[in-house]
Amino acid sequence: MKITAKIHLRPTTQQTIALRKTLLEANAACNALSQYAFENKVFKQYDLHKAKYYAIKESFNLSSQLIIRCLSKVADSYKLDKEVQRTFRSTGGVAYDARILSVNTDKSITSIWTVSGRLKIPYTTNTHNQRLLTYQKGESDLVLVKGKFFLLLTCDIPDENTDEFEDVLGIDLGIVSIATDSDGQSVSGAAIEQSRQWYAKRRAALQSVGTKSAKRRLKKLSGKQKLFQRDSNHCISKSIVLKAKASSRAIAIEQLKGISKNVRKEEKRGAARRLRHTQRAKHSNWSFEQLKQFVTYKSQLYGVRLTTIDPRNTSRTCHVCGHCEKANRKSQAEFVCRYCFHSDSADAAKNISLLGRLSTGLWSATGILVDGQAPTL
Repeated sequence: MKITAKIHLRPTTQQTIALRKTLLEANAACNALSQYAFENKVFKQYDLHKAKYYAIKESFNLSSQLIIRCLSKVADSYKLDKEVQRTFRSTGGVAYDARILSVNTDKSITSIWTVSGRLKIPYTTNTHNQRLLTYQKGESDLVLVKGKFFLLLTCDIPDENTDEFEDVLGIDLGIVSIATDSDGQSVSGAAIEQSRQWYAKRRAALQSVGTKSAKRRLKKLSGKQKLFQRDSNHCISKSIVLKAKASSRAIAIEQLKGISKNVRKEEKRGAARRLRHTQRAKHSNWSFEQLKQFVTYKSQLYGVRLTTIDPRNTSRTCHVCGHCEKANRKSQAEFVCRYCFHSDSADAAKNISLLGRLSTGLWSATGILVDGQAPTL
């Protein structure tokens, strides 16, 4: 499993100048290669290398290996669309490999090629990323973000053997409750929504002022809400995976593709006919796909089986009798079956757990049946 580790470089003033010049030179070379590739319709890396390697070598102050990385960057940029010429930002990220970059984890120093020669630059990172660097393998990217240099290093983490499981933990995702499991435990979305509202009001207030001081404050606020939500998703996903591992269970989670479109369709069928202006930010603020990605890689990391299921009708179906009806869902938080009158607040998660047992083959493995047959939703 490949995970990206992020380290913060701490260059001196002279080293900062050298790193910036390297980005400028490499991206200028990429733009020259892109222009040739587009005008002559030469998009494959081998053909581009054959046609332009020596010309780039003479025109730009770059090492042979960095030129090869630039050739690869340009060739990759044309793989999806060859109808538009690609241009690269002057300080865009540049790829490095083991020949022009090495990391000494014991001393927290990187040795990196620049236009001013090979430089040894110290770095800082957190404990998690430092542990990942043990498995560093493959390409790395040098990036400049808000005046600071970072290295994004590819780490090939060996997958844990998937543990044997005795049951499936179903996870239902929502707005009011970010994640509710089939045990009835939920994580409220109130803190994330409160954070979104605070940042939205703060930005609006500062933008209305428009002074230099207000613009400085806006710059400092930039990206903080995103970082808060990312950290929240990391914490939520880790708690889910560790709970499943501790109880010898697999995880079943909803397939989230197209969830935003489906929500809007549901809204159109209701009385409002469309999303209200006050609801738009709240709906678009969902970060379920990121949460799913975190659950996915953490499951692999901890050796927990993960399965995805179709979420259709999971919130409308009674997990006791199997009756499915839209009217079963009296409100967002209340479920009452119109057939057997069973009431519950977490039926969707329990239904997801049932579907997870079916998809993982646990029903046939244990011989557990409902009314003589496996349940259907």
